Amino acid sequence: MKFTGFLCIFLTIVILLYPLTASATDYTMPTDDGALYTSADASVEGNDFDCKSAILMEANTGRILYTQNADEALPPASVTKVMTLLLVMEAIDAGKIKLDDTVSVSERAASMGGSQIFLEVGEQMSVEDMLKSVIIASANDAACALAEFVCGSEAAFVEQMNLKAKSLGMNNTHFENTNGLDDTAQGHVTSARDIAIMSRELIKHKKILEYSSIWMDTVRNGAFGLTNTNRLVRYYQGCTGLKTGSTDKAGFCISATAERGGVSLICVVMGAATRDIRNNIATSLLDRGFANFEVYSAEGKTLSDIPVLGSPDRYMTGEYSAFTYLADKGTSSKIQQKVTLNENISAPISKGDVIGRVSYTLDGKEVGHVDITAAADVQRIDYFTLLLRGISRFFMK
Repeated sequence: MKFTGFLCIFLTIVILLYPLTASATDYTMPTDDGALYTSADASVEGNDFDCKSAILMEANTGRILYTQNADEALPPASVTKVMTLLLVMEAIDAGKIKLDDTVSVSERAASMGGSQIFLEVGEQMSVEDMLKSVIIASANDAACALAEFVCGSEAAFVEQMNLKAKSLGMNNTHFENTNGLDDTAQGHVTSARDIAIMSRELIKHKKILEYSSIWMDTVRNGAFGLTNTNRLVRYYQGCTGLKTGSTDKAGFCISATAERGGVSLICVVMGAATRDIRNNIATSLLDRGFANFEVYSAEGKTLSDIPVLGSPDRYMTGEYSAFTYLADKGTSSKIQQKVTLNENISAPISKGDVIGRVSYTLDGKEVGHVDITAAADVQRIDYFTLLLRGISRFFMK
């Protein structure tokens, strides 16, 4: 009996002192070269162009490259329809409406002035043809008809437009209609920065770029022609859209999107005196962006065989997301990537818990990082299994 008691005490001491796994810091992960570096200065403020405001954004990263009076609330004319289109695309993605659904035209929709496709009361047209009419030809009547189809009334749709603007952090925006007609809409305003924000959100819906990059198309079974109001689509290399607008009050405005070599740019110009001035400003800003910046994307990865203390399986799996950043031209190759795991990672662990980080550095200075998280729950070992494991290790030594 004395021997048995002594053995139990001895084994307990062995179990407590004997490490169950190697320390998590023993894990070595080969790193990849690359990632992206950019200077700390996020944008260049200027007054270079003959317009009321302008902004240049890189869409993948959201980095602002140039601003000119970008936060002043101004009438946006038909660039308003970026938000209209965003809500329609979200309704499609949510399954609320479908591209082949039929929209019946109301008296209100048919009464819209300005640019239009001359919808008649009671006329029926597919959601897709309505979308093309709004995107390509900036049709005010089609914008109103789509809004009514999604929310039941234009007023209800406009309320959703303002709620969406607030949720996106568009702090200098208030919408009063779906199309930007501003003869009586005194408080219908937004800013160049806010337009860039909602444009970035819209182009996440890739179907939009299929339409906005079209130069000419038709609706009504080929009977009615559409020509893109955005001439950059035809004349600027890489232009993919997005929306133009002009009224006497707003001047000439545009949210222009273009992509080259993985760099995706959004250029917003508001309050230019003529269409040509507006287009020239957009061209100059896009040229500046493509000439001076490059994008690199490091893929996300799964890390297996990460040691974890106090787990029956002794090892766990981690994961980290892709890292995309905008670099000054020619600097991305200088970035170093380093994977670091937390010391003594111990169970229990819940899926999504942070267990380390991947950092991106240039000359020893961190320019960005992503967290490494647990890919699944990790349970803590129970006492009985712990006891058996300690006994097994003791007698195997």
